[in-house]
Amino acid sequence: MVVEYASAGTGIGIIRLNRPERLNAVTPALVDGILEAFDAAQADGARVLVLAGAGRAFCAGWDLKEPPLQETADESRARLQRLQDVTRRTMDFDGPVIAAVQGYALGAGAEFAFGCDLIIASEDAVFGFPEVDVGLSSTNGITALLPRMVGIVRAKELTLLGERFDAARAYDLGLVTRVVPVGAHEAAALEIAERLAAKPAAALRLAKRLLDAGMQSTVAQALDAEVDAAMTTLDTGENADAAARFRSR
Repeated sequence: MVVEYASAGTGIGIIRLNRPERLNAVTPALVDGILEAFDAAQADGARVLVLAGAGRAFCAGWDLKEPPLQETADESRARLQRLQDVTRRTMDFDGPVIAAVQGYALGAGAEFAFGCDLIIASEDAVFGFPEVDVGLSSTNGITALLPRMVGIVRAKELTLLGERFDAARAYDLGLVTRVVPVGAHEAAALEIAERLAAKPAAALRLAKRLLDAGMQSTVAQALDAEVDAAMTTLDTGENADAAARFRSR
């Protein structure tokens, strides 16, 4: 299996890219595996996901050593839309998705990581957007996400020059949540996942939804959306339960 899904505790699932001999480089089968893993996580009732890579790398981008695909223009478009579904499913998932990154996270690999809600990077993580250098185009919404994360000037620097950058610079740019010692990335991601899974489910889901929607809305739209979300949390009863636990501390 080029992608594996497993339960990692109550309400927690882990999706692991599993082509370590190819640094988890992207193929159509790997994309299909990721999307199937999201289906498995939903069926499993997972409320928090960790996205990780087996072996020495998170994901080294599209596998350029694979034979060129023989496909029509319509088939190419369908394949690319399928690739875009990785970010769609990550953003649509009913809870936080945490990337646990080690080694290379290049091209589509960087895009998979930065499409997640939180990113834990090992000190040996190396990021980059080499698409222009190899005559390809960016995917997975990074042309919208990256400027919002680092600003348009830095986004153009990272994508046009295609230079690789380490975990420390990614942290300085605001692209990663935490930098941890080599080998500690999955444990750190799972520790955060456990903390998140213990929170009221509806409030956690809505917080993600509001923040993602807020990037594309006006303040006036955000004000209305916040009221709708607040009404939902009141209806669930989670607020009363959480308040009672807080008072008992």
